[in-house]
Amino acid sequence: MTDHAHHGYITDKDKYLARLKRIEGQARGIHRMVDEEQYCIDILTQISALKSALEGVALGLLDDHLGHCVIDAARNGGAEADEKLKEASAAIARLVRS
Repeated sequence: MTDHAHHGYITDKDKYLARLKRIEGQARGIHRMVDEEQYCIDILTQISALKSALEGVALGLLDDHLGHCVIDAARNGGAEADEKLKEASAAIARLVRS
């Protein structure tokens, strides 16, 4: 797992970084809204948008992981395949719970 060139998202790395930068801006905006004591519903609306943006990144990364890392491991079979499937299942469970 130390060889970053093999991660499925690497071809979309710039896209993910740009999305995360926008998410950072959204979080700073929410912080500013609270600091300025803006209307609660407006803040909650922005929190909902931030949550949706993070979920979009998470689902994209999960899709990349399944389409690259898990498929490659499944082709190779053995313990690595079992481990990648367990990792993916655990990640999905965490996303569903959050």
